Formats: sequence, C-alpha cells, structure tokens
Amino acid sequence: MQHTASDVSAPPVFNITRGTVAGASASLVGIGLARFAYTPLLPAIIDAHWFAASTAAYLGAANLGGYLAGALLGGYLAKRANAATVLRTMMLLATVAFVACAFPLSFAWFFVWRFASGLAGGTLMVLAAPTVLAHVPPSRRGLVSGAIFAGIGLGIAASGTLVPLLLREGVTQTWLGLGAIALLLTLASWNGWPKQDAPAHTAHKHHAKHAKPSGFALRALYAEYALNAIGLVPHMLFLVDFVSRGLGKGLDAGAQYWVLFGLGAIAGPLLSGHLADRSGFGPALRAAFAIQIAAVSLPLISTDPAALIASSVLMGAAVPGIVALALGRVNELLAHHPAAQKGAWSTATTAFAVLQAGSAYGMSFLFTQNGGDYGMLFMIGAAALALALAIDLFAALRGNPENA
Repeated sequence: MQHTASDVSAPPVFNITRGTVAGASASLVGIGLARFAYTPLLPAIIDAHWFAASTAAYLGAANLGGYLAGALLGGYLAKRANAATVLRTMMLLATVAFVACAFPLSFAWFFVWRFASGLAGGTLMVLAAPTVLAHVPPSRRGLVSGAIFAGIGLGIAASGTLVPLLLREGVTQTWLGLGAIALLLTLASWNGWPKQDAPAHTAHKHHAKHAKPSGFALRALYAEYALNAIGLVPHMLFLVDFVSRGLGKGLDAGAQYWVLFGLGAIAGPLLSGHLADRSGFGPALRAAFAIQIAAVSLPLISTDPAALIASSVLMGAAVPGIVALALGRVNELLAHHPAAQKGAWSTATTAFAVLQAGSAYGMSFLFTQNGGDYGMLFMIGAAALALALAIDLFAALRGNPENA
C-alpha cells in the first residue's frame, strides 16, 4: 500500500475531551490538592505533634516558594523538552511528595517535599492549560480552559470534605491517601496530553502581517493579575479563622464556609469560560474584577449568614476562574503571536505567585501586629482589586481596539 506525503506528515489527532481531563487532573493534583489540602491538615499535624505551630506555618510557605520556582522554571523546561514529558514528570513529582510527607523524618525533609509539591504545581500551572489549548479551536477555548481550572476547585472542595474523612484514619494515612489519588489521576491523564507541541505557525496563518500588541497592554495585564492575587488572600488564608474565631462560630462553621468556597471554585472557571466565549476575555475579566470587589467587601458590610455565603462562594469561584480568564486574555492579546504565549503566561503566573506569597506574609504580619483586625485584611483585598479594575479600564481606553 502506498502512502502519500500528506499521509506521512499528517499530525496525530488530538482528543480534546481527553486533553481537557488531563489538564483538569494536573490542576487538581498540582494546585487543588498539593496546596489546598494542607489547610485542613495543618491543625492535625500540630495536634499530632509532628511540628510546632510556628514551624508548621513555615512549611505551608514552602509550597508557595516552590510554586514561584515552578512558575519560573516551567517556560525553561518547555523549551528543552516535550511539554507532555514535563507534565507527566511534574505530576509524578507531586505524587511522590504526598507519599514522602507521610513520614515526618525532620523539618528539612518535610520542607523539601512541600517545596517540591509547590514546584510541581507552579510548573503544571504554567504548562498544562496552554499545552492543551494550543490544540483547541478558539471558539471553545473559554469553556475548555474553565474545565481545566475546575480541577483547582475540586481540590479545594476535597480539602474540606475528603481530607477530614481521611484524617479519621490518621495523619500518615491521609498523606498516603492523597498520594494514591494523585497517582490515579496521573495515570488517568498519561495519554491525554498532545503527542507533540503545536507548531507556532498553525495558530494563525498570517500572523506575521499583524502588529504585536503594545507592551503596555501586556504589562497592564501582568499588574492586574498580580493585584488579583492580593485580593484573594484574605479569603484563602483567613476565611475559616474569621468565621470560627473572629465571629465566634466555631471550627465546624468555619469548615462549612470553606466547603462553600470550594463549591464556588468548581463552578467558577466553567462559568467564567462560558462568559468569555460569549463576550470575549477582556469584558469577562472586567466583570470578574467587579464581582470580586463586591464579594471581598461583603464581610465589611454584613456578617449575616447570607452575606458570608455569597462572599465565600463568589471568592471561591474567583480563585480558579480568574486564572482561566487571565490565560485567555494573554492568548487573546497574542493571538497572532502564538510563540510568545507560553512565555507571557509564565511571566503572568510568576507575577501572581510573587504578590500572592508577599501579600500572604504581609497580611499575616499586619494581622498579628494590629490585634487581629480581620476588617483591615478585607479592605486591603478590596483596594487591590479596585486598582486592578482601574488599570484594566485605563488600558482598554488608552489604545488599540484589540485591547478593549
């Protein structure tokens, strides 16, 4: 049987559904579980006398540091190896880190593996979605991106439901259980990644004829995304403590609001992606900023259950939802320059990671210095989000129609 040249050179068919599942699994393992499962594990680790309370807090920070390193490393690795190989390796690294954390041999041992889990998470965040989306038609990228980042929400929801169930068996068993889940997701996604990276010229046939978007537009987006990280910190770090201790409702009530936060995080990226497919990523991003400003301000206005539920669900939705929208906006601005998209997304993720870690430390310091004023934290978050929205509006009004 004879083969034509077109038969030989035809690229392998990419299954979008399997790719979406692989991307969601990467988000679930690298971010959803590797980062957020530590929140409900922290009190159990202290109670089991694995580490003192002050030491355990530093171990939580190790993951954020690793995440920053992974965000910086992801682009470098993608240039020197097939993206699918890097993604599989990082999911395996996160899995091994879960198992290693089941054995608290020393502070240094635990710190290294919490850093490694963050490193895997940062790399997966930079590479997973762009690798899949490069093979997805533009009309479907919003929804697919949302489905991928819904994995983060599933991890948050699992941290408030699955982890407490596993803790009934013990702290060691919980870490091993998380490792088993991560291994299953790694294997399930193994063959879902594209067989080869999408060549840059396929994204737009005539991209060379188009002018590159202004550096201001991208720099504005980096600043907005980084400021959004500050806006998320009050809920991500202090929501449970605010409800349980600040309002005197107890740990059970605090855990319930965290579950609501997680449920919002599951739906958020899907709704954000759907909105972006209909309106474009620019308008959707501005709408997300406005909703977040209202949500983070609600506890300042009222602490009634209805207000706290709305605030928890909406800010939960924003955690992965804003990621999907920011990535889509990067790709939108660089639609005619696909080769630059991964580098730009790596820069955006790095900016987010820097301000997230910095604001987490800063807010924790301010909180201890001002006698536990939760209101100040929410005000800082609202101010950061308001500034992000202002920058976005200024960028849209300032220049090119494509930036609007």
